[in-house]
Amino acid sequence: MAYADQEMSGNKVTAFVIVALIHVVVGYALVTGLAYEGIRQVVKKVTTVDIKKEEPKKEEPPPPPKQQAAPPPIVAPPPKINVSVAPPPITTVVTAPPPPPVIVPVLAPPAPVAPPPPRVQPKSASPRGNPANWATTNDYPTRALREEREGTTSFRVTVGADGRVTSCDITGSSGSDDLDAATCSNVTRRARFNPATDGDGNPTSGSYSNRVRWVIPKD
Repeated sequence: MAYADQEMSGNKVTAFVIVALIHVVVGYALVTGLAYEGIRQVVKKVTTVDIKKEEPKKEEPPPPPKQQAAPPPIVAPPPKINVSVAPPPITTVVTAPPPPPVIVPVLAPPAPVAPPPPRVQPKSASPRGNPANWATTNDYPTRALREEREGTTSFRVTVGADGRVTSCDITGSSGSDDLDAATCSNVTRRARFNPATDGDGNPTSGSYSNRVRWVIPKD
């Protein structure tokens, strides 16, 4: 800014000097009788000095600071790996085999003592009289006779110590319920037995099996 002010002061001084000279020339022209018009033209040219005020120069912005390159990253050296590492020691443990199992001999149980032989031979129940009389043609069921149905019924009875029948079971059916029922009914009512005996000869309960054949009588 100080430089621009000095230039302005110099221009003003120059202008003042020129104006003074013009006045001297004009006075001289008037004295010497120069043509008025010529003096006018000179004065016009001289007095029209255009003094331009110089504009201050714009200061250029300072250049941007240079960006410093970022320092390279610090890389730590890789840790040293010891490849030749000795393998861990191998410890061999010797396990003793298990002891053999103790075999305990199993003794056979003693043979049971045989019972003493019976003093009397046991006997099974036996019928008194003829078993054919237990069921006769007169006992033929009426409906089975009318329908002419025949068959054989197998049975088993339980005999008490008194020789009487206590129960009767059909072991083989004749195919007709009424013939089977007539068999057990007549045998239970009519059959008499010699009771079974044990080894001491005492009467005991027993069983007896037989069968009845139902046949339609011929006239």
